[in-house]
Amino acid sequence: MLEAIGAVDWDGLPGPVDLYEPARAATGLRALATATGLVQAADAGSLLAGGGLVHDHSGTVFPAVVVAAPFLLAIARHGHPEAGATALGLLDDALTFATRDGSTRVATPYAEAVPVCCALADHLRGGADLLAERGREGKRLLADAAGHWRFDIQEAFAEGDGVAAFGALAGRFPDGTPAAELHRAGRVAALERVVLLYPPEADGSPDACLSVDGVRPDELAPPAVLIPARCGPGPTSG
Repeated sequence: MLEAIGAVDWDGLPGPVDLYEPARAATGLRALATATGLVQAADAGSLLAGGGLVHDHSGTVFPAVVVAAPFLLAIARHGHPEAGATALGLLDDALTFATRDGSTRVATPYAEAVPVCCALADHLRGGADLLAERGREGKRLLADAAGHWRFDIQEAFAEGDGVAAFGALAGRFPDGTPAAELHRAGRVAALERVVLLYPPEADGSPDACLSVDGVRPDELAPPAVLIPARCGPGPTSG
């Protein structure tokens, strides 16, 4: 893990110059990964919370935390218990700050401008087994992440006045007819309402079907992804 942390260009990641300190990110993660007790874990956490991954005094989150999320989850799984608790606390703070932010976006494997909260939620879902075993804190993190749903479209066709989209749903789709963001081919578009027609089966399969208004079927052709509109201030391009 130390080599992987060192291989990241932390200086090249964006962040407010008066708050983000890349050296704290690299040093803090290495220190947390090798911590053997409470004091070392606390010192590492101070570096990461004081400008490395978040800035706790101002409630600011940096894109660096999305890159660091796999490291933090690995530390929670394999590191010293105090280091693991610190790692989960940092992820909790980051998701909270990011949810309040809504303007900071990052590139992901499935879209180029995803709100930090949604990108973090993907990583947390990836560590669901770990978090489920970590008691109340881990389960709360999973529940918070579930609200940042994502729908990967696999097929779309016209149905009535709208479009039926079949795909895989991650997270918890909200009640009602929420607004969404459509991400496809480097573009982001606002959708006024989407409706869950068929939810995933109880067997754990993510397959679901949504009804989408205001678009043509070709605009939903895969690879296209829907995420909650509430997580961002609006589309970056149309």
